[in-house]
Amino acid sequence: MQRLDPQQLSEAILSAPAWARVGITMRDERMRLKAAAELAQSIVERLEDYPGIENPDQLNLFP
Repeated sequence: MQRLDPQQLSEAILSAPAWARVGITMRDERMRLKAAAELAQSIVERLEDYPGIENPDQLNLFP
């Protein structure tokens, strides 16, 4: 499993839609679930191509 960089994860969270970041603190459970799903989707999309720039000198350990 690939190790995540905390800085990259922080940037992904902060770049998520503001309503989703605020929405996870709401009292309404349905709103919290929608916000959490949006936040997770945003993070996955941001980190999907991590590390983004391939280093030709780095061996690929995962097929």
